[in-house]
Amino acid sequence: MRPLIEGNQAYGAGASPAESDHTFGVEDLRQHDVRFFALFEGETALGCGAYKTLPDGTAEVKSVFVAAAARGRGCAGRLMEFLAQEAKADGFQALVLETGSELCPGYEAARALYERLGYSYCDPIYGYKKDPMSAFMRLDLE
Repeated sequence: MRPLIEGNQAYGAGASPAESDHTFGVEDLRQHDVRFFALFEGETALGCGAYKTLPDGTAEVKSVFVAAAARGRGCAGRLMEFLAQEAKADGFQALVLETGSELCPGYEAARALYERLGYSYCDPIYGYKKDPMSAFMRLDLE
């Protein structure tokens, strides 16, 4: 798992300024309020994703990343759908996320995926402030 998580961190660091990079690392993903999942093909980890409990009754999507060799196979969409199912089963009212805005060219595919999955743009989510480098999105689970 560590190579996927570190790949996600490297991507975030390269795609947005440090003050706007909210990517979780290994230690962040070990917090008690975070649920982490991975997608495997046999023994090979293809991707990962997590969500973090927020005090407003929502869960924040974190660390969704797919290995370069597995991209274009629908892995990110499957991970996002799985996170939504798990979060709903855990009783959350919505999944929320922060991703790079249109000012961060490396995030177009992520925003397009979230839009296809039914996420809508919203105001900054719990714990964040308005940032031109960030886009905030929400998927109601009820």
